Amino acid sequence: MVSAEQVDALLPQTQCTRCGYSGCRPYAEAIISAQAPINQCPPGGATTIALLATLLGRTALPLNPHNGVEQPALVAQIDEDTCIGCAKCLPPCPVDAIVGAHRQMHTVLLAQCTGCELCLAPCPVDCIVMVPRAARDPAPGADDNRRRFALHLARAAARDDQRAALLAERKQSATGVED
Repeated sequence: MVSAEQVDALLPQTQCTRCGYSGCRPYAEAIISAQAPINQCPPGGATTIALLATLLGRTALPLNPHNGVEQPALVAQIDEDTCIGCAKCLPPCPVDAIVGAHRQMHTVLLAQCTGCELCLAPCPVDCIVMVPRAARDPAPGADDNRRRFALHLARAAARDDQRAALLAERKQSATGVED
């Protein structure tokens, strides 16, 4: 029996959500449970589809165009003269490849950028564009992407927990009643 871990190991770990799932692992689980076909990953493209078909004993399908098209590796690039430092691009980056602070110019760590494009939509001044990854700038590996995504999720969960604790503390102080 093939496991979700085996399927996940074949995915590129860009965490781009173009497959319709919140990341590579949920997509792998959907494939295993027959809730999703194997042709939904544009970053993995035909190579990943072929590997999944072999692993699962299924027929390789063409990439579903609804999810996107296969293309060369891209990275985000921020026009530093246009960036207003709003920091809206930071939370959606699944591997924390964008650095900067509120009201400060931001930059992309090219060695960590997966090319997921999730930073594009929240940018209010459209200062982020996707450009081809330079040959001298190799893409991060799937294992590194998976590790960085796990760290990103852990930091987000810790922030949410801190925020909830602070709100509960403020509520308790305002009402003078303990929960």
